[in-house]
Amino acid sequence: MKLEYLNKLIIGGWQLSQGHSDASQMEALKVLESYYTAGFRVFDCADIYTGVEETIGTFIKAHGLGPSDIKVHTKYVPDMTILNSLTFEQTEAIIDRSRSRLGLEQLNLVQFHWWHYPSGNYLEALDSLKTLKEMGKLKKIGLTNFSAERVQGIVERGIPVASIQVQYSVIDRRATKELERVTQANDIQLLCYGSVAGGLLSDYYLGKNEPKEPHENRSLTKYLLMVEEMGGWDALQAILLVLRTIADTHNCDIASVASAYCLAQPAVRACIVGARNTKHLDEHVALRDRLELSNAERAQIEAVRNQFNDIPGEVYELERDVEGKHGRIMKYNLNKV
Repeated sequence: MKLEYLNKLIIGGWQLSQGHSDASQMEALKVLESYYTAGFRVFDCADIYTGVEETIGTFIKAHGLGPSDIKVHTKYVPDMTILNSLTFEQTEAIIDRSRSRLGLEQLNLVQFHWWHYPSGNYLEALDSLKTLKEMGKLKKIGLTNFSAERVQGIVERGIPVASIQVQYSVIDRRATKELERVTQANDIQLLCYGSVAGGLLSDYYLGKNEPKEPHENRSLTKYLLMVEEMGGWDALQAILLVLRTIADTHNCDIASVASAYCLAQPAVRACIVGARNTKHLDEHVALRDRLELSNAERAQIEAVRNQFNDIPGEVYELERDVEGKHGRIMKYNLNKV
């Protein structure tokens, strides 16, 4: 079930979505072109990243790329409003729409997200994906933001899970709790997003004052809330200082060290790094090809991180509280067919 083709980095498309980026499709295509030329072959998107599946599909068609040339990971995120009544036909329609947008007969990996456990039956939705896999419409099934207990139940249901994508960074280490054990026991590959915490783990914020509202986008708001859970802006500054010290040793930037920290975790197979433009392309190439942290450097980072609070709960537990401060910033209904 493994994704054998994976390198250390997957290029994420969320920052190219409408509403998150001002980039036109032409500019987004140039970003894809630059990363593809630099040797990146795995791209991440979602049915709810407005315009991104279409843009990647346009890129694939323009270059005549086949299944061996590029791998696209997308997501299946049914709207909150239909969870209680979701049918196989609705699931199939959304998967078919992704196939059409991307111009692919078979989706390489479909990563499944479910907003609210008590609503509807996510196991039946996964049964639908398994049926669509057997029909040849998708090759592999992945998960997004499920807890360890739920992942174990999904595996016991007989769903062939290849990977799970979760938020993970030096700030948010929830994935190293029970989920890490479950993924390793079931041969599920852990894919990390948020390794640079929406840009907060970068040189840009070292020595700066905390950003004030209104923030540039929901991503920044989301990760600032995680910093608050960890202990606040001073805690982030302490982490940035140790990351900068290690970055000096490697002649690189803080963000690269932050992602390298995630990649050094035993259960982590790859990091998803955002590509809003080509500003960080050289750093991403260096991270992919050269940068690795020593055990001593990891320990140095963890010694500082351990001075502050762990993010409470299991993976995505805070975000699942739709009335809480983490849940209130989510957009739950972006996938109408």
